[in-house]
Amino acid sequence: MEPLLKVLRHWGAPAAAVLFFTLWCVAEAGRMGPGLHTWDGTWPLILMTAAIACATWRPYASLGFTAGLLAGQLGYAIPAMHANHWAIYLGAFVAVAFIQWTARRRTRFIAAAANVVFAGAMTFLMLSWRYGNGVGWFPPAYTGDRWMLQDYGWQLFSLLLLIAAASAAVGLLLAMYQERGSLFRARTIAQTSLREAEVDLIVEQERTRIGRDLHDVLAHSLAVIAAQADGTRYLSKDQPRAVLNALENIATSARSALVDAQRVIEGVHDDGVVTPQPRLSDVGPLVARMQGSLEIEQSESGAPAELSAGQQLAVFRIIQECLTNALKHGGRGTAVRLHLDWSGPGLTLHVASGIPDAASTVSPDPAAETRVGRGLAGMRERAHLAGGWMTSGPDGEQYRVTVFIPYGTRTADAAVAGAEPDLVVAGSPAAHPGMPLEEAGRG
Repeated sequence: MEPLLKVLRHWGAPAAAVLFFTLWCVAEAGRMGPGLHTWDGTWPLILMTAAIACATWRPYASLGFTAGLLAGQLGYAIPAMHANHWAIYLGAFVAVAFIQWTARRRTRFIAAAANVVFAGAMTFLMLSWRYGNGVGWFPPAYTGDRWMLQDYGWQLFSLLLLIAAASAAVGLLLAMYQERGSLFRARTIAQTSLREAEVDLIVEQERTRIGRDLHDVLAHSLAVIAAQADGTRYLSKDQPRAVLNALENIATSARSALVDAQRVIEGVHDDGVVTPQPRLSDVGPLVARMQGSLEIEQSESGAPAELSAGQQLAVFRIIQECLTNALKHGGRGTAVRLHLDWSGPGLTLHVASGIPDAASTVSPDPAAETRVGRGLAGMRERAHLAGGWMTSGPDGEQYRVTVFIPYGTRTADAAVAGAEPDLVVAGSPAAHPGMPLEEAGRG
């Protein structure tokens, strides 16, 4: 049923027009005389056929053909209806059925109102002695139009309105039936989509739980490996250089594996494809995007050195979080100074932003500190996983964040020379003599 209605919705009106024209030609074949060109009903038939044909695609043009026929008959440009072909007027009501079926709500109301006017004009044309003179149904109007319309006008007008209303009702019922089917299909699609979304949500929650558990296991195991390797290296000064280099390689590889594992876990899509992670080269576009909201002054000193992919990701995320915090706490137009110092044994990142008022100096929400990957706690963790450290806090009228990320692999001799007699864990502030002790305490 639905496929048939879909075809009829588009092609039903032209097919009905062809059928309407053909049936009238067959029915009046014996009364047409030599042909259509001599028959008085030719133009009414042509105009009504056109009104039906374009009712679906051009509803206002369809109404225009009917109005043109009635106006032409009132002006004597088109012959009035005779007793044998007055029913050609019913083509206007066939057209209104298609309009009510396929047109929009506003067009439906306009078509209904227009057909009430058309029915009144048809009644006058069929009864008036000047035009149809009763078209054979009623006695001739010897006493004029007044008594004819008064006695019989309401009967004919009611009949025409009844036919028009029945035709419009058929069109509206077809429209409501198709709309009901569309609503059922939409409801079915919505229910299916909801079930799929629920399944996707369950899968995503499970994937997140597995990723979090995997990260916790790797973070603990690899951090222990790195700490034990660094501690053993610092306490075993008299060991051969090959042993010290091996211990440092173990610690460096453990930290790099931890950062890369975190990057993979965070960047896996539903389809299993790893998203491209930001690199140090993406800092420039990031700053450019934030320039409209913040007044960022970026500078750089020293010769840039190569950082691992995990370290570059950590630097990018830390800068991103610093700029976001500056916008969040300082508002639009906050001045931010961003400096990258490549002159030391590693990259030192300095970010300073203005403090709007005293409330900004309050320490962050403790709940935010406990969320991994959020706020200052997430920045500090990223710095530690990259082998470095981070400090943050108010400094006068500014809030400063300092991050240190070491370059690649350091030589064993340099590590031993900078080590303290006690156990020192790699990546801690004590492993970097240039870091102030008071800042190390705040980190």
